[in-house]
Amino acid sequence: VLDQSRTGYSGKAFTDVVSIGIGGSYLGPKLVNEALQPYWQGGMRCHFVANIDGTDILEVLRQVNPETTLFLIQSKSFRTQETLENSNVARQWLVDYCGDDSAVAKHFLAVTANVPGAESFGIQADQVFPMWDWVGGRYSLWSAIGLPVALTIGMDNFRSLLAGAHAMDSHFQDAPLAQNLPVVMGLLGVWYNNFWNAHTHAILPYDQYLRSLPDHLQQLDMESNGKSVTETGAPLACESGPIIWGGTGSNGQHAYHQLIHQGTRLIPADFIIPLKTHNPVATHHADLFANCLSQSRAMMAGKSLAEARAELAAEGHSDAEIEELAPHKVIPGNKPSNTLVLEQVTPETLGALIALYEHRTFVQGVIWGVDSFDQWGVELGKQLGKGILPRLLGKDEQDTGSDSSTDHLIELFRSVGDY
Repeated sequence: VLDQSRTGYSGKAFTDVVSIGIGGSYLGPKLVNEALQPYWQGGMRCHFVANIDGTDILEVLRQVNPETTLFLIQSKSFRTQETLENSNVARQWLVDYCGDDSAVAKHFLAVTANVPGAESFGIQADQVFPMWDWVGGRYSLWSAIGLPVALTIGMDNFRSLLAGAHAMDSHFQDAPLAQNLPVVMGLLGVWYNNFWNAHTHAILPYDQYLRSLPDHLQQLDMESNGKSVTETGAPLACESGPIIWGGTGSNGQHAYHQLIHQGTRLIPADFIIPLKTHNPVATHHADLFANCLSQSRAMMAGKSLAEARAELAAEGHSDAEIEELAPHKVIPGNKPSNTLVLEQVTPETLGALIALYEHRTFVQGVIWGVDSFDQWGVELGKQLGKGILPRLLGKDEQDTGSDSSTDHLIELFRSVGDY
């Protein structure tokens, strides 16, 4: 595709790839594709579609040309509802434009463990990239699920991404426990979660290219370790994984950092920042680095009542004003954080960073005794949806035994008729 040896049905080279998936088939590739934008090659633009909300697929289709767009369906089972419905919309859009079903074979690829399912969609067998059915989506970036990344950064850079991950794999396997980064981070997470009652953990990347890292790690950690029974099925006797959230610095400093510094909850945080930026502008990166260090220091050191009083006195406030204002300026400090420093966001360092969090998640799962590789809670909503959808569409009027609240909301939807 990058060398333009493969073209669309009209003979034009591809300029855009639309990756259609959800969960791990979406979050991991989207993160890496954004993070490695400085390494994009060949002018190929990559778009991602995941949400079943029709706005997602239609807004992407408005940006691309049918003759120069390659669609990549990413679904291990090739039965995921959101992915198939969005893929059918894309397929019909293409066929309506060119008037020929045979164009599907020119414009669609698939990554799946269900090759027959992809073939029935109209994708040729030699255009299906197989994956193992035992790979969970949140761990699948390193497999053929990473194809949209390879299509934009090239195979050499994709191999460098894998090499970085492999280096972290080797470190996790071989390093002594006291110097083993995934083990140390995993133990710290358990310490704060189970012994200090920290219910959440903030991921704070100080790099715009890493803006989707909190979203990816949210699924990785919470889908893996959000369990209430052990591997043997016994009730879990302790709290399992924390709520993962976060966003880019320094934006968060003007939003939720207030809660971190002065709120009543203990919120451990990971600060992540590169030493070098891909886009040097004036003193921006030094400013960004200073913000990162000042925020982590403020979490650690805080500000005492005596310091607050002295600060107000130096500003010329009266004794009465000092006593009134000083308590509001106290910051407790002693809030835990890690600072992870990369030389620069490159394929190698990004691969190592993502693998670090994968292994940290596994370490915590082992300590809690949960299976970090299943996700039965996700399946329940899918099962219930199979009974609700026909009723919403007026195809099944029978009572399926749902609750009165759900029944009322179904009736409300049907009364509007927007389907």
